[in-house]
Amino acid sequence: MDKNTLLQEARARLAALNEERLRVVNDFLAYLLEREESEATDELLAIPGFEEALEQALSEAETGEVTAFSKLKRDV
Repeated sequence: MDKNTLLQEARARLAALNEERLRVVNDFLAYLLEREESEATDELLAIPGFEEALEQALSEAETGEVTAFSKLKRDV
């Protein structure tokens, strides 16, 4: 089953729920999203040198040590 079909089925089921159960579902969805974000963060932090590279990039952006995207584009 593809994502669009799943979303359509989920919307139909959500619309049929009473308000109390809809709140429960909403809380559960929030929990799932938080877990997914946490897992993605953990995955990034597991990359050797990622934290240092991110800190350096943020520092460079803060001080204006950046190159405009339009200057990086090449004719492809």
